[in-house]
Amino acid sequence: MADGYTRLENGQPRTIGRLLNPRSVAIVGMSSKPNTAGHIVLQNLQANSFAGDIHLIGRNAGEVSGLPIRTDIASLPAGVDLAVLTVPAAAVEEALAGCASRGVGAAVVFASGFAETGEAARQEQERLSRMVRASGMSVVGPNCIGYTNFVEGFNVAFVSVNEVPRLAPGTTDAVAIIAQSGGLGNHMRLGLNARNVPVSYSVSTGNEMDLGLGDFVLHLIDDPATRVIMIYAEHIRQPGAFLRAAARAREAGKPIVLMHPGRGQRAKEAAKSHTGALAGDHAVMRVMAERAGVVLVDTLDEVLDTAEILARYPRPSPGGVGILTFSGAFCGIAHDFCDDLGIAIPPLSTETEAALRPQLPSFIPPRNPLDLGTEAVWRPDLVGMGASALLSEPSVGGVVVSIPVVSPKLSLAYLNNILEARRGSHKPVALALLGDGSPLPPELLAAVREHGVVVSRSSDRTLRAMAHVLRRSPPPAPSQADRPRAPELPAMSGAGPQPEWLGKEILATLGISVPGGRLAGTLEQAILVAGEIGYPVVLKAQAAALAHKTEAGGVILNLKDEAALRAGWDRLMGNLRQAQPDLRLDGVLVEAMSPPGLELVIGGRRDPQWGPVLLVGLGGVLVEALGDVRLLPADCSEGEVLTALNQLKAAKLLHGFRNRPAVDLGAVARAVRAIGHLLLDHPEIIEIDVNPLMVHAQGEGAVALDALVVTA
Repeated sequence: MADGYTRLENGQPRTIGRLLNPRSVAIVGMSSKPNTAGHIVLQNLQANSFAGDIHLIGRNAGEVSGLPIRTDIASLPAGVDLAVLTVPAAAVEEALAGCASRGVGAAVVFASGFAETGEAARQEQERLSRMVRASGMSVVGPNCIGYTNFVEGFNVAFVSVNEVPRLAPGTTDAVAIIAQSGGLGNHMRLGLNARNVPVSYSVSTGNEMDLGLGDFVLHLIDDPATRVIMIYAEHIRQPGAFLRAAARAREAGKPIVLMHPGRGQRAKEAAKSHTGALAGDHAVMRVMAERAGVVLVDTLDEVLDTAEILARYPRPSPGGVGILTFSGAFCGIAHDFCDDLGIAIPPLSTETEAALRPQLPSFIPPRNPLDLGTEAVWRPDLVGMGASALLSEPSVGGVVVSIPVVSPKLSLAYLNNILEARRGSHKPVALALLGDGSPLPPELLAAVREHGVVVSRSSDRTLRAMAHVLRRSPPPAPSQADRPRAPELPAMSGAGPQPEWLGKEILATLGISVPGGRLAGTLEQAILVAGEIGYPVVLKAQAAALAHKTEAGGVILNLKDEAALRAGWDRLMGNLRQAQPDLRLDGVLVEAMSPPGLELVIGGRRDPQWGPVLLVGLGGVLVEALGDVRLLPADCSEGEVLTALNQLKAAKLLHGFRNRPAVDLGAVARAVRAIGHLLLDHPEIIEIDVNPLMVHAQGEGAVALDALVVTA
């Protein structure tokens, strides 16, 4: 932050402070007619005792609340902090230009009718965006409902008039809300208020003509009242800026919880019609955002539940979940549910078991989940003892207590024991009180609010939120010390798909094994190559214009001797003449047939918004039939690759299955990492596909049987 009011991002001033906490405000589009948007904005300023200067600009001169309405933006004093535009879409450009000419620091545009309405309006919005950025003024909107600063008690809104409840001085555990939908932002705020979680800011960003999610994240990193940043986004319009901001938030210890719809085509279309979003690839967004430390959630329940835990426990430890319950049935439910969530319920260490055993009745085994049965009715202290033991377990990162609601006295006893157990621990503890919507004792609710206990009425929701929190701890940044120097690649034949033989030469420079063989221009050369590498061999027609060799009959397999090779050559040439009569071949690739193994796929592409991303999974024809793949960032470590492989649905095949040996996962991880480095070092490569990568038994490596490289 350059000063209290200006944020520098890439050398450009971002006047977030002048927006959120201005010293002077101009309302543009004011009229003498009551109950209009301008009047509501003014009433919000007055209801919250705004002490700065207020200037009114409208078409016709007049007076509102003792303030004169001026008819020309040029009459504004220079350097007003904030202009609130209550004008229709057609008047926005003129108003923004006028504000910029008077050195206004920031503006809010309420008007709809921009990118959310179609392509022509989107282009118009982009033109205005370029104008705004050239002026140095910062703009929120268009198509937004405003924002509220709960720290200073400042509210910009046109829907209703509200007195803003200010945060208590010294608050450091608040959640800031940034939402591209004002309605959902309000839902999130009310949900947090109901949980007694303070909110520092609630900002509706709308179409993000100028200021985007990353700008607000950067500002909030240094805000002392904000502990967690909650985001609802239908499209992250500036991915690079957002990822840089998210990485800085992670370094500063400020979690970001993001809800981003758009996994399916209908959700993408809904987002497009709502905020003018040009939806990108949701799966790519997810892998890149999670790599930057963002917690991605899929439902409105999860975004609130997860943000609450992180607001109460900002430094969760990595690890699995410890579960305490009074129900043996719930133990089985929890195992199934946590398996689906991908979060471990780790067994207790021998030390913890030994410490627990003498304190528990003989019929209660010391294990995780810890089922106290009905014994806790007579011994409430067991709840605290069990929770304390789970929290002390190194493999446990957080604890979920799932118990029924009983008498007020006993419920308070359980709660007090839990409070005592969590004392001194930074690990999150969440309490699920069973009984759905049944009433809770008022004295219990009062104690929950007083002590900031995370409470829900759903064990499912509590476990899901805890899983998000415990998975948040990101892997360490991959070491660059062992990163190989960028190889000098073979010359490529212009833009577009490269022939397979050239793709394999590129792979060979990366140290990825390819079958023995080389390009042959004639039958005689093919016979010579086959004699050198040994039969059986495969023939593959080679030309950049031959996109689908197999479909065109351009691949002949398992030629066991010279006679078979001659016949195969004739058959291949006949197939090509019929499929693509004008095709000009580079030659025919003569290669040794690979021994059988497990077919995987490694892919990489340069996403136009998010940059390079990798794919690994089950290969061959199954990649399209089953789609059993995982995405990874291009700078992933070998450990991350191995984790992704073991998350495949077909992971059993990797470790030996039905008399098949375990495969060489190390070779796969090295190949994936090498392809990631290739994409990072060579921006001219926009796509690469190795399918199949034939993976052999452990220690025997992997061979790329086919390779497609596409250049820009």
